[in-house]
Amino acid sequence: MEQHKIDEYNHQHQAKHQHKFEFVAAGVANLGDVMQKLQAFQIAIPSWALGTGGTRFGRFSGGGEPRSLEEKIEDVGLIHALNRSSNSISLHIPWDIPENATAIKSMAAQFGLHFDAVNSNTFQDQPDQKLSYKYGSLHHVDQAVRQQAIAHNIEVIKYGDELGSKALSVWLSDGSNFPGELNFRGAFQRTLDSLRQIYDALPNDWKIWIEYKPFEPNFYSTTIGDWGQSYLLASKLGEKASTLVDLGHHLQGTNIEQIVSLLLMEGKLAGFHFNDSKYGDDDLTVGSINPYQLFLIFNELVEGMDNVKMDHATGIGWMIDASHNVKDPIEDLLQSVEAIKIAYAQALLVDKEALVHAQQQNDAGLAQELLQNAYRTDVRALVAEARLRAGGALNPIAVFREQHVRSNLVKSRGQKTIATGL
Repeated sequence: MEQHKIDEYNHQHQAKHQHKFEFVAAGVANLGDVMQKLQAFQIAIPSWALGTGGTRFGRFSGGGEPRSLEEKIEDVGLIHALNRSSNSISLHIPWDIPENATAIKSMAAQFGLHFDAVNSNTFQDQPDQKLSYKYGSLHHVDQAVRQQAIAHNIEVIKYGDELGSKALSVWLSDGSNFPGELNFRGAFQRTLDSLRQIYDALPNDWKIWIEYKPFEPNFYSTTIGDWGQSYLLASKLGEKASTLVDLGHHLQGTNIEQIVSLLLMEGKLAGFHFNDSKYGDDDLTVGSINPYQLFLIFNELVEGMDNVKMDHATGIGWMIDASHNVKDPIEDLLQSVEAIKIAYAQALLVDKEALVHAQQQNDAGLAQELLQNAYRTDVRALVAEARLRAGGALNPIAVFREQHVRSNLVKSRGQKTIATGL
């Protein structure tokens, strides 16, 4: 995306935007601080989310999907050029093994990108794999299978280290489908022992992020099924281990904002995989179902991070993890980043002093009003202004569509290309 095309669009819509920005900015007491934080806040794009997703029932290609890691970097570069809020890419190994790390790093740098956490994959069997993960990986009863999974994670660390990553993200599908199939204590202990070997292989300045999920693909038990089990593992491993929260990995009604508040309090919140869900792990566009919950999560994050003087942009990891089954992946990712930054901006507008006073007075009504006043503030112009100041587009999706980016990608890459990943 040539910069002049973004600038032309911005120039055409500048007056209308300026009116909206000045209107909302007039009510923001700490405007300079808010704008500075919005510009600094970045959300990583996962390499596997640049292609069309699917389910066990089917997958429908959208056309023009990236055919290689290099083309995935190009797509993330496009996203970042449009929104100036996505300056990193998270790789999933072995879907996106860099054949030449130096060349890949150089290419990413040309787009203003670096590499975020790397992700291992022991929830699938690969074509050249000796042993199967059908009955689990790090918790498997067969030591040989566990060692294969451990070796894979250590290999992922090696790839990440070559690219400049600083964290390994681990999600396990290990679990059981039927009562009696698995000894829970034994499975948990074997997982801990396996993770300890991976932990010992971490470079000194690295972290390991342990994800959790209550169900799927196993439907009776998951060995790391909730935040408590992940926290227990992270606590036993040491200071370089922490819990990764995927918003879709919770049962209906779970109070995610309370979970992140406590993990942050304990210094064990690794970061986020952002998405949304209606019933289960839908991996829907961030903020498309429950934007108020997203705001409440950010309200706890801002308060908790400020309490320990943590940098909002770099204190923990921020990444999207979604599946775009019927939408254009790039548009979906742009929408997700926008939703995240809107929720963050709204959280920055909460009158913290007044909220603390209301809480101390047990004034539930006022506390609700203070939160909802911030949530109901239309901050889109603030987010757009931060993007404009950084060189991005006032409306990234509008520019994407006006420039016919997807049809051009189809022409250059083909209609039936399939990106590696889910």
